[in-house]
Amino acid sequence: MFLQSKTNYDKLMSFKSFSKTIVDKPSNTLTKLFVLAFLSGVIVLLLPWTQNIKSTGTVSSIRPNQRPQQVNSIIAGRIEKWYIRDGQKVEKGDTLLKISEVKEEYLDNSLLERTRDQLNAKIDAIEFYGQKADMATQQELALNESMALKLEQTQNKLKQYTLQLESDSMNYVAANNQFNISTEQLNRQKQLYAAGLKSLTELEQKQQYLQDALNKKISAENKFLNGKNELLNIKLELLAVEQQYYEKIAKTDGERFSALSQVSTTKGEVAKLKNQYANYKKRQTFYIITAPQAGQVIQSVKSGIGETVKEGENLMQIVPEKYDAAVEMFVTPLNMPLLNLGQRVQIQFDGFPAIIFSGWPDASYGIFEGEIMAIDRSILPNGNFRVWVKPEEEKAWPDNLRFGTGAKTITLLNDVPLFYELWRQINGFPPEFYTPKTATTKEKNEN
Repeated sequence: MFLQSKTNYDKLMSFKSFSKTIVDKPSNTLTKLFVLAFLSGVIVLLLPWTQNIKSTGTVSSIRPNQRPQQVNSIIAGRIEKWYIRDGQKVEKGDTLLKISEVKEEYLDNSLLERTRDQLNAKIDAIEFYGQKADMATQQELALNESMALKLEQTQNKLKQYTLQLESDSMNYVAANNQFNISTEQLNRQKQLYAAGLKSLTELEQKQQYLQDALNKKISAENKFLNGKNELLNIKLELLAVEQQYYEKIAKTDGERFSALSQVSTTKGEVAKLKNQYANYKKRQTFYIITAPQAGQVIQSVKSGIGETVKEGENLMQIVPEKYDAAVEMFVTPLNMPLLNLGQRVQIQFDGFPAIIFSGWPDASYGIFEGEIMAIDRSILPNGNFRVWVKPEEEKAWPDNLRFGTGAKTITLLNDVPLFYELWRQINGFPPEFYTPKTATTKEKNEN
Protein backbone atom coordinates (compact mmCIF):
# COMPACT_ATOMS: atom_id res chain seq x y z
CA MET A 1 0.00 0.00 0.00
CA PHE A 2 2.79 2.41 0.86
CA LEU A 3 4.73 1.56 -2.32
CA GLN A 4 1.66 2.15 -4.44
CA SER A 5 1.11 5.56 -2.80
CA LYS A 6 4.75 6.43 -3.42
CA THR A 7 4.44 5.53 -7.04
CA ASN A 8 1.35 7.64 -7.51
CA TYR A 9 3.07 10.58 -5.85
CA ASP A 10 6.04 10.33 -8.17
CA LYS A 11 3.76 10.26 -11.18
CA LEU A 12 1.98 13.38 -10.00
CA MET A 13 5.23 15.19 -9.41
CA SER A 14 6.07 14.67 -13.04
CA PHE A 15 3.44 17.24 -13.83
CA LYS A 16 4.83 20.79 -13.86
CA SER A 17 1.78 22.49 -12.32
CA PHE A 18 1.57 19.93 -9.54
CA SER A 19 5.20 20.28 -8.73
CA LYS A 20 4.80 24.04 -8.33
CA THR A 21 1.81 23.60 -6.07
CA ILE A 22 3.09 20.98 -3.71
CA VAL A 23 6.36 21.71 -1.97
CA ASP A 24 8.26 19.05 -0.16
CA LYS A 25 9.72 21.28 2.54
CA PRO A 26 7.33 22.46 5.41
CA SER A 27 6.01 26.10 5.51
CA ASN A 28 6.56 28.47 8.59
CA THR A 29 4.16 31.29 7.54
CA LEU A 30 1.57 30.41 10.17
CA THR A 31 4.21 30.50 12.84
CA LYS A 32 5.38 33.91 11.70
CA LEU A 33 1.84 35.21 11.75
CA PHE A 34 1.26 33.88 15.26
CA VAL A 35 4.51 35.39 16.51
CA LEU A 36 3.70 38.71 14.85
CA ALA A 37 0.24 38.73 16.45
CA PHE A 38 1.67 37.88 19.84
CA LEU A 39 4.27 40.64 19.65
CA SER A 40 1.62 43.12 18.47
CA GLY A 41 -0.61 42.16 21.40
CA VAL A 42 2.25 42.60 23.85
CA ILE A 43 3.08 46.00 22.38
CA VAL A 44 -0.58 47.05 22.58
CA LEU A 45 -0.83 45.87 26.19
CA LEU A 46 2.21 47.98 27.05
CA LEU A 47 0.74 51.13 25.50
CA PRO A 48 -0.25 53.88 28.01
CA TRP A 49 -3.93 54.13 28.86
CA THR A 50 -5.58 57.14 30.54
CA GLN A 51 -8.06 56.03 33.16
CA ASN A 52 -11.27 58.01 33.13
CA ILE A 53 -14.75 58.44 34.58
CA LYS A 54 -17.63 58.71 32.15
CA SER A 55 -20.73 60.65 33.07
CA THR A 56 -23.45 62.77 31.54
CA GLY A 57 -24.58 66.34 32.10
CA THR A 58 -26.19 69.40 30.59
CA VAL A 59 -25.10 72.87 29.58
CA SER A 60 -25.96 75.45 32.23
CA SER A 61 -24.37 78.40 34.01
CA ILE A 62 -22.66 78.60 37.36
CA ARG A 63 -24.30 82.00 37.95
CA PRO A 64 -27.97 81.74 39.03
CA ASN A 65 -28.83 85.07 37.39
CA GLN A 66 -27.69 83.73 33.99
CA ARG A 67 -29.90 80.63 33.98
CA PRO A 68 -33.39 80.36 32.44
CA GLN A 69 -35.65 82.33 34.72
CA GLN A 70 -39.34 81.86 35.37
CA VAL A 71 -41.60 84.88 35.12
CA ASN A 72 -44.24 84.60 37.85
CA SER A 73 -47.31 86.60 38.70
CA ILE A 74 -46.87 88.12 42.15
CA ILE A 75 -50.63 88.58 42.60
CA ALA A 76 -53.69 86.73 41.41
CA GLY A 77 -55.30 88.36 38.40
CA ARG A 78 -56.90 88.14 35.00
CA ILE A 79 -54.88 88.45 31.79
CA GLU A 80 -55.91 91.59 29.90
CA LYS A 81 -53.27 91.92 27.17
CA TRP A 82 -50.14 90.23 25.85
CA TYR A 83 -47.27 92.31 24.51
CA ILE A 84 -44.89 89.52 23.43
CA ARG A 85 -44.88 86.16 21.66
CA ASP A 86 -42.93 82.96 22.15
CA GLY A 87 -39.39 83.15 20.79
CA GLN A 88 -39.30 86.95 20.94
CA LYS A 89 -36.20 88.64 22.29
CA VAL A 90 -36.80 91.15 25.06
CA GLU A 91 -34.73 93.59 27.05
CA LYS A 92 -34.76 94.01 30.79
CA GLY A 93 -37.83 96.01 31.82
CA ASP A 94 -39.84 95.35 28.62
CA THR A 95 -43.58 94.89 29.18
CA LEU A 96 -44.63 91.26 28.80
CA LEU A 97 -48.34 91.31 29.69
CA LYS A 98 -50.96 93.16 31.68
CA ILE A 99 -53.32 91.70 34.28
CA SER A 100 -56.27 93.08 36.21
CA GLU A 101 -57.70 92.45 39.68
CA VAL A 102 -59.96 89.53 40.54
CA LYS A 103 -60.19 89.95 44.32
CA GLU A 104 -63.22 91.93 45.47
CA GLU A 105 -61.33 93.98 48.09
CA TYR A 106 -59.21 95.56 45.32
CA LEU A 107 -61.85 96.08 42.60
CA ASP A 108 -62.57 99.72 43.52
CA ASN A 109 -60.96 101.96 40.91
CA SER A 110 -60.71 104.78 43.48
CA LEU A 111 -59.19 102.59 46.18
CA LEU A 112 -56.03 104.68 46.48
CA GLU A 113 -57.95 107.98 46.66
CA ARG A 114 -60.34 106.69 49.31
CA THR A 115 -57.53 105.26 51.38
CA ARG A 116 -55.70 108.58 51.07
CA ASP A 117 -58.81 110.43 52.29
CA GLN A 118 -59.02 108.14 55.32
CA LEU A 119 -55.36 108.74 55.99
CA ASN A 120 -55.79 112.53 55.81
CA ALA A 121 -58.81 112.37 58.13
CA LYS A 122 -56.81 110.42 60.70
CA ILE A 123 -53.93 112.90 60.42
CA ASP A 124 -56.39 115.77 61.05
CA ALA A 125 -57.81 113.88 64.03
CA ILE A 126 -54.31 113.65 65.50
CA GLU A 127 -54.01 117.42 65.24
CA PHE A 128 -57.41 117.96 66.89
CA TYR A 129 -56.67 115.58 69.72
CA GLY A 130 -53.30 117.26 70.18
CA GLN A 131 -55.00 120.64 70.47
CA LYS A 132 -57.44 119.16 72.99
CA ALA A 133 -54.53 117.88 75.06
CA ASP A 134 -52.85 121.31 74.88
CA MET A 135 -56.05 123.02 76.03
CA ALA A 136 -56.34 120.59 78.92
CA THR A 137 -52.74 121.36 79.86
CA GLN A 138 -53.42 125.11 79.80
CA GLN A 139 -56.61 124.61 81.83
CA GLU A 140 -54.67 122.60 84.39
CA LEU A 141 -52.10 125.39 84.68
CA ALA A 142 -54.89 127.93 85.19
CA LEU A 143 -56.51 125.75 87.85
CA ASN A 144 -53.21 125.40 89.67
CA GLU A 145 -52.76 129.18 89.67
CA SER A 146 -56.36 129.75 90.80
CA MET A 147 -55.98 127.13 93.54
CA ALA A 148 -52.81 128.80 94.76
CA LEU A 149 -54.54 132.19 94.94
CA LYS A 150 -57.63 130.76 96.64
CA LEU A 151 -55.55 128.85 99.15
CA GLU A 152 -53.50 131.95 99.87
CA GLN A 153 -56.70 133.98 100.37
CA THR A 154 -58.20 131.36 102.67
CA GLN A 155 -54.95 131.01 104.63
CA ASN A 156 -54.86 134.79 105.09
CA LYS A 157 -58.44 134.64 106.33
CA LEU A 158 -57.46 131.80 108.66
CA LYS A 159 -54.60 133.86 110.08
CA GLN A 160 -56.94 136.85 110.51
CA TYR A 161 -59.52 134.83 112.41
CA THR A 162 -56.80 133.15 114.45
CA LEU A 163 -55.64 136.55 115.65
CA GLN A 164 -59.24 137.61 116.21
CA LEU A 165 -59.82 134.48 118.26
CA GLU A 166 -56.80 135.26 120.38
CA SER A 167 -58.20 138.77 120.98
CA ASP A 168 -61.64 137.36 121.86
CA SER A 169 -59.99 134.88 124.19
CA MET A 170 -58.23 137.70 125.98
CA ASN A 171 -61.47 139.71 126.20
CA TYR A 172 -63.25 136.66 127.54
CA VAL A 173 -60.56 136.17 130.19
CA ALA A 174 -60.78 139.86 131.16
CA ALA A 175 -64.60 139.73 131.33
CA ASN A 176 -64.44 136.58 133.42
CA ASN A 177 -61.93 138.22 135.80
CA GLN A 178 -64.14 141.29 136.02
CA PHE A 179 -67.11 139.07 136.83
CA ASN A 180 -65.16 137.29 139.55
CA ILE A 181 -64.06 140.63 141.03
CA SER A 182 -67.64 141.96 140.90
CA THR A 183 -68.86 138.79 142.62
CA GLU A 184 -66.34 139.16 145.44
CA GLN A 185 -67.15 142.87 145.79
CA LEU A 186 -70.88 142.09 146.00
CA ASN A 187 -70.26 139.44 148.64
CA ARG A 188 -68.22 141.88 150.73
CA GLN A 189 -70.84 144.56 150.19
CA LYS A 190 -73.50 142.21 151.46
CA GLN A 191 -71.47 141.50 154.58
CA LEU A 192 -70.91 145.20 155.17
CA TYR A 193 -74.60 145.92 154.57
CA ALA A 194 -75.54 143.21 157.02
CA ALA A 195 -73.20 144.79 159.57
CA GLY A 196 -74.79 148.18 158.87
CA LEU A 197 -71.65 149.61 157.46
CA LYS A 198 -72.94 150.08 153.91
CA SER A 199 -76.18 151.45 152.66
CA LEU A 200 -78.72 149.65 150.56
CA THR A 201 -77.93 151.97 147.69
CA GLU A 202 -74.33 150.92 147.61
CA LEU A 203 -75.39 147.28 147.79
CA GLU A 204 -77.71 147.70 144.86
CA GLN A 205 -74.96 149.53 143.00
CA LYS A 206 -72.60 146.53 143.49
CA GLN A 207 -75.37 144.21 142.32
CA GLN A 208 -75.68 146.36 139.18
CA TYR A 209 -71.91 146.14 138.64
CA LEU A 210 -72.09 142.35 138.98
CA GLN A 211 -74.91 142.19 136.45
CA ASP A 212 -72.91 144.28 133.97
CA ALA A 213 -69.84 142.11 134.50
CA LEU A 214 -71.96 138.98 133.91
CA ASN A 215 -73.34 140.46 130.70
CA LYS A 216 -69.83 141.28 129.48
CA LYS A 217 -68.64 137.81 130.38
CA ILE A 218 -71.47 136.11 128.53
CA SER A 219 -70.96 138.41 125.54
CA ALA A 220 -67.19 137.83 125.50
CA GLU A 221 -67.73 134.06 125.88
CA ASN A 222 -70.25 133.99 123.04
CA LYS A 223 -67.90 136.00 120.84
CA PHE A 224 -65.01 133.70 121.73
CA LEU A 225 -67.02 130.55 120.92
CA ASN A 226 -68.29 132.10 117.70
CA GLY A 227 -64.69 132.87 116.76
CA LYS A 228 -63.67 129.28 117.39
CA ASN A 229 -66.52 128.04 115.22
CA GLU A 230 -65.60 130.50 112.49
CA LEU A 231 -61.95 129.42 112.67
CA LEU A 232 -63.05 125.79 112.35
CA ASN A 233 -65.21 126.71 109.36
CA ILE A 234 -62.29 128.48 107.72
CA LYS A 235 -60.11 125.38 108.19
CA LEU A 236 -62.86 123.25 106.65
CA GLU A 237 -63.16 125.79 103.84
CA LEU A 238 -59.42 125.51 103.23
CA LEU A 239 -59.68 121.73 102.94
CA ALA A 240 -62.76 122.08 100.72
CA VAL A 241 -60.92 124.50 98.41
CA GLU A 242 -58.00 122.08 98.06
CA GLN A 243 -60.35 119.14 97.49
CA GLN A 244 -62.40 121.09 94.94
CA TYR A 245 -59.41 122.20 92.92
CA TYR A 246 -57.76 118.80 93.11
CA GLU A 247 -60.91 117.25 91.66
CA LYS A 248 -60.96 119.81 88.86
CA ILE A 249 -57.25 119.26 88.15
CA ALA A 250 -57.71 115.48 88.21
CA LYS A 251 -60.61 115.78 85.78
CA THR A 252 -58.51 118.00 83.52
CA ASP A 253 -55.63 115.51 83.73
CA GLY A 254 -58.03 112.75 82.79
CA GLU A 255 -59.20 114.72 79.75
CA ARG A 256 -55.58 115.44 78.77
CA PHE A 257 -54.53 111.81 79.13
CA SER A 258 -57.60 110.74 77.21
CA ALA A 259 -56.69 113.12 74.41
CA LEU A 260 -53.08 111.90 74.41
CA SER A 261 -54.32 108.30 74.34
CA GLN A 262 -56.51 109.13 71.36
CA VAL A 263 -53.48 110.76 69.72
CA SER A 264 -51.43 107.58 70.20
CA THR A 265 -54.28 105.36 68.99
CA THR A 266 -54.84 107.53 65.96
CA LYS A 267 -51.11 107.54 65.19
CA GLY A 268 -51.23 103.73 65.16
CA GLU A 269 -54.21 103.87 62.80
CA VAL A 270 -52.34 106.37 60.62
CA ALA A 271 -49.32 104.08 60.46
CA LYS A 272 -51.60 101.18 59.53
CA LEU A 273 -53.31 103.24 56.85
CA LYS A 274 -49.94 104.39 55.48
CA ASN A 275 -48.83 100.77 55.26
CA GLN A 276 -52.11 99.85 53.61
CA TYR A 277 -51.85 102.75 51.18
CA ALA A 278 -48.27 101.80 50.28
CA ASN A 279 -49.36 98.19 49.75
CA TYR A 280 -52.21 99.26 47.49
CA LYS A 281 -49.89 101.55 45.54
CA LYS A 282 -47.25 98.83 45.22
CA ARG A 283 -49.88 96.29 44.20
CA GLN A 284 -50.93 98.44 41.26
CA THR A 285 -47.38 98.18 39.90
CA PHE A 286 -47.84 94.39 39.73
CA TYR A 287 -50.53 94.75 37.05
CA ILE A 288 -47.79 95.25 34.46
CA ILE A 289 -45.43 92.27 34.33
CA THR A 290 -42.01 93.17 32.92
CA ALA A 291 -38.97 91.17 31.88
CA PRO A 292 -36.54 90.65 34.79
CA GLN A 293 -33.59 90.22 32.40
CA ALA A 294 -32.72 90.39 28.73
CA GLY A 295 -33.20 87.20 26.75
CA GLN A 296 -35.61 85.12 24.70
CA VAL A 297 -39.17 84.28 25.77
CA ILE A 298 -39.96 80.55 25.81
CA GLN A 299 -42.63 78.23 27.24
CA SER A 300 -45.57 80.59 27.72
CA VAL A 301 -47.82 78.65 30.09
CA LYS A 302 -50.94 80.79 29.76
CA SER A 303 -52.53 81.82 26.51
CA GLY A 304 -55.37 84.03 25.32
CA ILE A 305 -57.19 86.89 27.00
CA GLY A 306 -59.25 86.53 30.14
CA GLU A 307 -57.44 83.59 31.71
CA THR A 308 -56.88 83.90 35.43
CA VAL A 309 -53.54 83.36 37.11
CA LYS A 310 -52.76 82.53 40.72
CA GLU A 311 -50.27 84.15 43.03
CA GLY A 312 -46.76 82.96 42.20
CA GLU A 313 -47.92 81.01 39.14
CA ASN A 314 -45.38 80.49 36.35
CA LEU A 315 -46.30 82.42 33.20
CA MET A 316 -43.26 81.88 30.97
CA GLN A 317 -39.49 81.50 30.95
CA ILE A 318 -36.79 83.84 29.71
CA VAL A 319 -33.47 82.42 28.58
CA PRO A 320 -30.61 84.94 28.70
CA GLU A 321 -28.68 85.47 25.47
CA LYS A 322 -25.30 85.99 27.11
CA TYR A 323 -24.12 83.73 29.87
CA ASP A 324 -20.98 82.07 31.17
CA ALA A 325 -21.43 78.51 29.94
CA ALA A 326 -20.62 75.61 32.23
CA VAL A 327 -21.44 71.92 32.21
CA GLU A 328 -23.45 70.54 35.08
CA MET A 329 -22.41 66.89 35.21
CA PHE A 330 -23.57 64.21 37.63
CA VAL A 331 -21.13 61.75 39.19
CA THR A 332 -21.96 58.61 41.18
CA PRO A 333 -20.88 58.39 44.84
CA LEU A 334 -18.45 55.58 43.87
CA ASN A 335 -16.42 57.91 41.63
CA MET A 336 -16.88 61.04 43.73
CA PRO A 337 -13.68 60.65 45.85
CA LEU A 338 -11.59 60.59 42.63
CA LEU A 339 -12.48 64.14 41.64
CA ASN A 340 -10.60 67.33 42.51
CA LEU A 341 -10.85 70.98 41.61
CA GLY A 342 -8.90 71.81 38.44
CA GLN A 343 -9.15 68.24 37.12
CA ARG A 344 -9.20 67.91 33.32
CA VAL A 345 -12.49 66.90 31.66
CA GLN A 346 -13.24 66.10 28.00
CA ILE A 347 -16.73 66.95 26.77
CA GLN A 348 -18.78 65.90 23.75
CA PHE A 349 -21.80 68.15 23.22
CA ASP A 350 -24.97 66.85 21.58
CA GLY A 351 -25.13 67.97 17.96
CA PHE A 352 -21.36 68.27 17.60
CA PRO A 353 -19.87 65.11 16.02
CA ALA A 354 -16.74 63.71 17.58
CA ILE A 355 -14.43 60.70 17.40
CA ILE A 356 -13.62 59.57 20.92
CA PHE A 357 -10.80 57.41 22.20
CA SER A 358 -11.46 57.56 25.93
CA GLY A 359 -8.13 55.96 26.85
CA TRP A 360 -6.12 58.12 24.44
CA PRO A 361 -7.56 61.65 24.92
CA ASP A 362 -5.00 63.27 22.64
CA ALA A 363 -6.18 61.07 19.74
CA SER A 364 -9.83 62.13 20.08
CA TYR A 365 -11.33 64.52 17.56
CA GLY A 366 -14.20 66.99 18.05
CA ILE A 367 -13.82 66.95 21.85
CA PHE A 368 -13.91 70.12 23.95
CA GLU A 369 -11.82 70.62 27.05
CA GLY A 370 -12.88 71.74 30.50
CA GLU A 371 -11.80 71.66 34.11
CA ILE A 372 -13.66 71.08 37.36
CA MET A 373 -14.45 74.36 39.10
CA ALA A 374 -16.91 73.32 41.83
CA ILE A 375 -18.09 70.13 43.51
CA ASP A 376 -21.30 69.97 45.55
CA ARG A 377 -20.89 68.67 49.08
CA SER A 378 -24.40 67.21 49.32
CA ILE A 379 -25.96 64.45 47.26
CA LEU A 380 -28.88 65.18 44.94
CA PRO A 381 -32.26 63.40 45.08
CA ASN A 382 -31.23 61.36 42.02
CA GLY A 383 -28.44 59.74 44.07
CA ASN A 384 -25.56 61.53 42.31
CA PHE A 385 -23.27 64.43 43.13
CA ARG A 386 -23.28 67.55 40.96
CA VAL A 387 -19.97 68.77 39.56
CA TRP A 388 -19.50 72.02 37.65
CA VAL A 389 -17.08 72.12 34.72
CA LYS A 390 -15.90 75.38 33.13
CA PRO A 391 -14.16 75.84 29.74
CA GLU A 392 -10.41 75.76 29.47
CA GLU A 393 -8.76 78.91 28.26
CA GLU A 394 -6.89 77.21 25.41
CA LYS A 395 -9.95 76.04 23.43
CA ALA A 396 -13.22 77.93 23.65
CA TRP A 397 -16.56 76.12 23.58
CA PRO A 398 -18.98 76.66 20.66
CA ASP A 399 -20.77 80.00 20.67
CA ASN A 400 -24.10 78.44 19.68
CA LEU A 401 -24.43 76.25 22.77
CA ARG A 402 -27.92 76.35 24.25
CA PHE A 403 -29.12 75.85 27.78
CA GLY A 404 -29.97 72.23 28.46
CA THR A 405 -27.79 70.83 25.66
CA GLY A 406 -26.75 67.30 26.59
CA ALA A 407 -23.07 66.57 27.24
CA LYS A 408 -21.09 63.38 27.65
CA THR A 409 -18.12 63.99 29.92
CA ILE A 410 -14.91 62.03 30.37
CA THR A 411 -12.98 62.97 33.51
CA LEU A 412 -9.33 62.06 32.98
CA LEU A 413 -7.43 60.33 35.77
CA ASN A 414 -4.03 58.64 35.93
CA ASP A 415 -2.02 57.16 33.02
CA VAL A 416 -1.43 53.39 33.36
CA PRO A 417 -0.44 50.55 30.97
CA LEU A 418 -3.30 49.00 29.03
CA PHE A 419 -2.75 45.54 30.54
CA TYR A 420 -3.11 47.05 34.01
CA GLU A 421 -6.39 48.69 33.03
CA LEU A 422 -7.73 45.39 31.67
CA TRP A 423 -6.63 43.61 34.84
CA ARG A 424 -8.29 46.32 36.98
CA GLN A 425 -11.54 46.10 35.01
CA ILE A 426 -11.62 42.30 35.31
CA ASN A 427 -11.08 42.45 39.07
CA GLY A 428 -13.38 45.45 39.60
CA PHE A 429 -10.71 47.58 41.30
CA PRO A 430 -11.18 51.39 41.42
CA PRO A 431 -9.20 53.64 39.06
CA GLU A 432 -5.87 55.13 40.11
CA PHE A 433 -6.33 58.26 42.19
CA TYR A 434 -4.16 61.25 41.54
CA THR A 435 -4.11 64.93 42.46
CA PRO A 436 -4.00 67.47 39.61
CA LYS A 437 -1.23 70.04 39.50
CA THR A 438 -3.51 72.92 40.43
CA ALA A 439 -4.73 71.12 43.55
CA THR A 440 -1.18 70.12 44.49
CA THR A 441 0.06 73.69 44.14
CA LYS A 442 -2.82 74.97 46.24
CA GLU A 443 -2.07 72.47 49.02
CA LYS A 444 1.61 73.45 49.05
CA ASN A 445 0.70 77.13 49.31
CA GLU A 446 -1.64 76.42 52.20
CA ASN A 447 1.07 74.48 54.03
